[in-house]
Amino acid sequence: MTLTNFEQAKHRLLKKLSALDPRLSYHSINHTLDVVKQAERIAVDEAIVNERELYLLKIAALYHDSGFLKTYNGHEEISCSIFLSDAANLHINKNEIQLVQELIMVTKISNKPQTLLEKILRDADLDYLGRPDFFEIAESLRKELMAYNLIANDREWEITQLAFLKDQHYFTKSSQILREPVKKANYHSML
Repeated sequence: MTLTNFEQAKHRLLKKLSALDPRLSYHSINHTLDVVKQAERIAVDEAIVNERELYLLKIAALYHDSGFLKTYNGHEEISCSIFLSDAANLHINKNEIQLVQELIMVTKISNKPQTLLEKILRDADLDYLGRPDFFEIAESLRKELMAYNLIANDREWEITQLAFLKDQHYFTKSSQILREPVKKANYHSML
């Protein structure tokens, strides 16, 4: 039943996300789908077997960047609002609604994940940093930041990206094992 509910929610939200600003070359439908996929993979690697927890994690992954429909800065709060407007269709209770909102908010870089589900979603959101497709995905982020005038030039991008890669770390044991070595290699290849 939850898979059906998730697939229905996914269909509805992806329809909404088709209206995203085309300048969002990184924060796109592809990113959303990747985060859902990586959250599922990490959850399996971290031995999350409770179907209800998996459902809630996937819902949070699906909605985590939906706020980009309305704003760039502070999109996490708007993502929570969009999720809340759809929550009645997701067959979840008040405690589960709170949990999903907490999961969405932990994708804000300044927030530190505490629970295993929070750690999984945070790692899923930044999974690409430790993958071979890092440079391709990072280029889409560079283009987006340039389009929104959030970075001025390629030099500023390089400085920002290197600092982010140096400071970022994975929270789950599985991502530390699988992604951290590749992330470090990606960092060193940028120097």
